[in-house]
Amino acid sequence: MPDLVHQFDWPDRVVVGTVGHPGSRTFYLQVRDGARSASVALEKEQSAVLAEKIDEILDALMADEGNRFSVPAATPAELVDNEPLDQPVEEEFRTGLLRLAWDPSNAQIVVEAFPLDETEDEDAEPNEMLLVRMPVGTARAFVERTRQVVRSGRPLCPRCGEPVDDDGHVCDAPKP
Repeated sequence: MPDLVHQFDWPDRVVVGTVGHPGSRTFYLQVRDGARSASVALEKEQSAVLAEKIDEILDALMADEGNRFSVPAATPAELVDNEPLDQPVEEEFRTGLLRLAWDPSNAQIVVEAFPLDETEDEDAEPNEMLLVRMPVGTARAFVERTRQVVRSGRPLCPRCGEPVDDDGHVCDAPKP
């Protein structure tokens, strides 16, 4: 177990948000419980995959006839969170590894984030982690918001699918 664990068992808020302008945004997974909070940096792709995998877990639970927990098919209206990240955003670490789990003992999705390992030692244990447990309704809201944040970036070129910057785009796709 890492020396420093930022643990949130029933957070008041858990969201993905960004700082910066499209094309140079930094994505953050931010968690708050009362006055205590933590923010870890993510890549855009990590954010998208995290939302996708949480959604898959929730959908699998809904489809499981033996599941005794009520899993919402959509985000409960009272859990929608469109507010910006809490300021100031103080990055604990840049995320390298993410792990997901389902904890049936308390009907929560478990997210573990570990720092990016920039050393050559593959066997080195991380010294820090973020551990978040979120109920299924909060998890649905997290998925919806994360997908909106990921989609809100730069527009995509209709020919090649690459992002178009404010100063233009050189498209290598052949003209139709």
